[in-house]
Amino acid sequence: MSRHYESIKVRAEDGVVFVQMHRPPANNAIDDRLIAELGDALSACEAQATVVVLEGLPEVFCSGADFDEIRGRFERGTIQGQDPEPLYELWRRLACGPFVSVAHVRGRANAGGIGFVAACDLVLAEDAASFSLSELLFGLMPACVLPFLIRRTGIARANYLTLTTQPVSARQALDWGLVDACEADSANLLRKHLLRLRRLGKDGVARYKRYAVELDDSLAAAKPKALAANREVFGDADNVAKIARFVRSGKFPWEAD
Repeated sequence: MSRHYESIKVRAEDGVVFVQMHRPPANNAIDDRLIAELGDALSACEAQATVVVLEGLPEVFCSGADFDEIRGRFERGTIQGQDPEPLYELWRRLACGPFVSVAHVRGRANAGGIGFVAACDLVLAEDAASFSLSELLFGLMPACVLPFLIRRTGIARANYLTLTTQPVSARQALDWGLVDACEADSANLLRKHLLRLRRLGKDGVARYKRYAVELDDSLAAAKPKALAANREVFGDADNVAKIARFVRSGKFPWEAD
């Protein structure tokens, strides 16, 4: 794991690989480079790691799509957005890969950030963390997030998060099944879980994950519809114009110029 990355930080320790999304100026927004670098890191983890811990920044885990990147494409006259398939596949690898994936969530997880959370096998959060889906405010929808979120929370809770666009607390997310455990000191919570997870053998984990995928193939089944819905909303010129205006002025779609 000696590769040089620009958007993530990676370190390995006793069979555990810690992967930190690290784009502070962009609030850990998701761009093509972040997706590519995370994919490269996961490729190494598939061969080497028994446990993969995915982390963000202290104040923000991941804020979702990079609106500044979308604005730049719009102002250059390009409506076509980011290809959603690499990100969906990245989440699918977290969910189905031959390792235990652990999301360690501090701060805010929003929109596509919820995809990272919901894809992981275990989700550990600090009490101050929050979870939200803001897409409908801009005429979008969490198309690729929903198959992963529904696996964790069920359709009713996923529907609530999508329609209200309001953040929920870590404790509420715990009650809903999006989070598995939370406490004020999430670093200590992670440490306690790793004490046990480090004892697992990679072969056993890989065998179990293969079996789990055979029992539930919903992610593969949902993929074509999720990609199509994502391309539809991000290919809508009106939606993209709303995003570009928000980046320029800070005004939401319902606010007057």
